[in-house]
Amino acid sequence: MAMKKIYWLKLAFQLKGSVVSAIYKKVIAYGFFGIFVSLLYDLKLPVSQPIFESVIPSIVLGLLLVFRTNTAYDRFWEGRKCWGSMVNDTRNLARQIWVSIDEIKPEDKENKIAVLYLLVGFSVATKLHLRGEPVNSELEELIGPFRYLKLKTINNPPLNIAFWIGDYLQKQYKRNCLNNYQLIAIQELLNNLVNNLGACERILKTPIPLAYAIHLKQLLLLYCFLLPFQLVESLGWWAGLITALVSFTLFGIEAIGLEIENPFGYDANDLPLETICNTMKRNINDLINFTPHVRSHQDDLTNSDNFTNPLN
Repeated sequence: MAMKKIYWLKLAFQLKGSVVSAIYKKVIAYGFFGIFVSLLYDLKLPVSQPIFESVIPSIVLGLLLVFRTNTAYDRFWEGRKCWGSMVNDTRNLARQIWVSIDEIKPEDKENKIAVLYLLVGFSVATKLHLRGEPVNSELEELIGPFRYLKLKTINNPPLNIAFWIGDYLQKQYKRNCLNNYQLIAIQELLNNLVNNLGACERILKTPIPLAYAIHLKQLLLLYCFLLPFQLVESLGWWAGLITALVSFTLFGIEAIGLEIENPFGYDANDLPLETICNTMKRNINDLINFTPHVRSHQDDLTNSDNFTNPLN
């Protein structure tokens, strides 16, 4: 916790990556302009506008905080949509694999069950990948020890799981257990899973620009530092309390944006990835307990022999 506080203050005063070098000339120019206005006021000219003292800083700070919070929430909501799409695509993929692929040999059903658990494994591997964690026993239960050991050496485990699923589908197509139209439809759903993985990686690897984060922190510190000087004449001893309340509000809003800009962690405000993955696993277990009538080659021959042309 102490290290986080030190890092926060270090980031607030950090010059590298900030916009100081880009704006210092304007800052100096406006400083001299302020001196010039002071000179005009000293000459009794009507240049004083007290309303600017409260309205302009509030608008500027408000716009910065709103932009910061909205940007962070957009990232949070996009991550939620990606995982919602992943849930739907997993359900549709599992349903089509379970119902559409023919079972010719006795082991075909076991292979289908293994692939359905690979779908859950894709989501679990995506969760671990986004959190920067290695594959663990949770994933081993879904994909088996052999594939688990292989994933431990892979940089992008969910992508490799998607490859295994696609390889299974291709093999079933070559065995004539899956027709061309079914293969295309199922591959499209698999592509959607990989697209959602890429979208989550984009959110994770595209943080809020450093210069913006630094400048906002600097402005917050400056505003809260100057606030007591503005309030003390009118509020007296109450200035400290009001300053604390305002600081709580402003720093709270800024902290919320920081909290939700990466929605894939363990914080209370992050996405409930464990719950989502467990939901997928329950859905797959329920689907496996179903007993669909899977079309076989013998069924095709029987239906062909019993078919009568109504025109005859």
